[in-house]
Parts: sequence; C-alpha cells; structure tokens
Amino acid sequence: MRKLKLKELGRISVDEFKTVKKLPVVLVLDNIRSAMNIGSFFRTADAFAIEGIYICGISATPPHKEINKTAIGATDSVQWKFYKSTKECIIDLKDKKYIITGVEQTDQSILLNEFLPDKDKKHALVFGNEVAGLSDNILGLLDLSLEIPQYGTKHSFNVAVSGGIVLWHYNLNLR
Repeated sequence: MRKLKLKELGRISVDEFKTVKKLPVVLVLDNIRSAMNIGSFFRTADAFAIEGIYICGISATPPHKEINKTAIGATDSVQWKFYKSTKECIIDLKDKKYIITGVEQTDQSILLNEFLPDKDKKHALVFGNEVAGLSDNILGLLDLSLEIPQYGTKHSFNVAVSGGIVLWHYNLNLR
C-alpha cells in the first residue's frame, strides 16, 4: 500500500468545479465565531460540491487569514454570500423554496441516522455558534431540526465536524 500523489487524485480545476452539477444543499453559518471553522466548512463544501455557503452575523468572511488556513483555496471554488442577519438569510432561502434544517439539539430533533432528505427538494443546513448554538430568533423559521447521535460525555461536536457528518449523510442520500 502507498499513499496516492496529488497528481493521481484526478481533482478538477476551480473553473471545472464551477460547472459541475452541485448537490442541492447550501450551508447557513449562524454567527460562527471561529474563522478556522468557517474555513473548514468551505473545504467540506468543496469536497461535496454543494451549491454554496451563506455566512451570517459576526462570522468572518473571506479573504481572512484564518479562513484561508483551513479552506486551502476552497474560497475560490465555493460560492458564498454574507448576510448581516441569519433571519434575513433564512427568509430569502424560504422564498426560494429551500427546506430549512437546523442542526441543533431541540425538543423536536430527528436523529440524523433516522432521517432521509427529500431528493426532490433544495436543502439549507443551518449551523450555529460554537457556544450558544442556533440563535433563538431563527428556531421558529426551521422546517425541521436534526441531531447527530452521540454516546460520550460531551454535549456536542465541533461545529465544523458536525458539518462534515451531516453533509456526508446528505451526499449519500441525494446523489
């Protein structure tokens, strides 16, 4: 066994990426405080070829040194837009007929492993602040809430890790 060299991976260029059919999913980042987490979301969004990222509130935006450190160029391939308000972003996405799904532990959460996304719909996955989670003023705008099952002593995953887990699930079930 040997590791593949970068040339052997057969990755597409940024220009080619822009023409590839995208997974009908966007990410909404609700007041993410760590620019490195935002960069990680960009890298994961590129890996799964999703439609884009909506960055909201206090979250840093590209170009930013810490975003670039973890995104490793994915800010060039993945479409993104900034909103001052997460609520405004979600209302815009609802108008565009996206299913708005919060990734949060709520009294109505569906466990991720028990959920299948609708292949005929567009999906917006909303991820909240590393400490406070999703903003209270947007909970009422969600169509549903997903929770990742956990079996240890901690109450949550790192937000960018959650993004990877949930996007993997959507990738498996929508492609």
